[in-house]
Order: sequence, then C-alpha cells, then structure tokens
Amino acid sequence: MFKTEKPAEERKRPPPVKVLSGQLRDGALRAGECVVRAGRGRSVPVSLVWMQGTVLEAQPDRNTVLLMDETGTFAVQGVNNVPQGKSCLSQGKYVMVMGVIQATSPEPVICAVKMADLSECAAVHRRMWKLEVEDLQQLLT
Repeated sequence: MFKTEKPAEERKRPPPVKVLSGQLRDGALRAGECVVRAGRGRSVPVSLVWMQGTVLEAQPDRNTVLLMDETGTFAVQGVNNVPQGKSCLSQGKYVMVMGVIQATSPEPVICAVKMADLSECAAVHRRMWKLEVEDLQQLLT
C-alpha cells in the first residue's frame, strides 16, 4: 500500500475548536489566532473554528451569510465556494460552519471551509451546542 503525505501546512493546522460568537467578539485577533476565554480564568488559542447558528440573512451575490447563535451574530464569507454550502443559505436554517477566523470585532467574521445543514434536528442541536462548546474547551485547557 502507498502512503500519501499531506502538505506541511495541512499537518500543522490544529483541529477546529467549538466556539460561540460572543467568545470571538471578546477575544483579540493577532496573527490569525484568537485567544478565547473558556471559563474559570482559562483561555484557548483558536484559528480554525466550528460554530453553529441560525441563518438570519443570506447574500449569495456577496458570497456571505449572517448567522446567530445564543451569544450574538457572526458573518460567514466564502459560502459559494464550499461544497454543499448553497443548501445552507435559506433564512431560518440551523447550520454548522467550520472556518478560519477573519475578524473578531465589531462582529466575528469566518471564512468558510465546510458547512452543513443541521435543520432536521435543529431543536436537539441547538440545546446541546453550548454544552458541546463547554465540554471541548474544558478538555483543551
């Protein structure tokens, strides 16, 4: 069997960290990385994030979508370039997005790498999301 090597930049990229938009808004972005408060005085450095929220406004012509989680709104850019991303562009859908942080203030902006429609079981996903975020961040600190 042949082993394929990943490019160095892919091997060095940390996995996405589950965060809430409010955590990014309160963090400071430096050199493509944001340090978010993870509770109990702990912090976690993040550059690639996993977020979930409800679509408030889709602007396919501008390649963006505005989402809202329980802590506020955040913008996602590059949605037209993501496989399966266009199915997530309807107002009211509950979606997951993984992406790279572009800005934290005045509003978090993420450049999408992956998107998925979670609307089918939105009530369950929405209730569990904050717990998932807290659980992962506790493991990382």
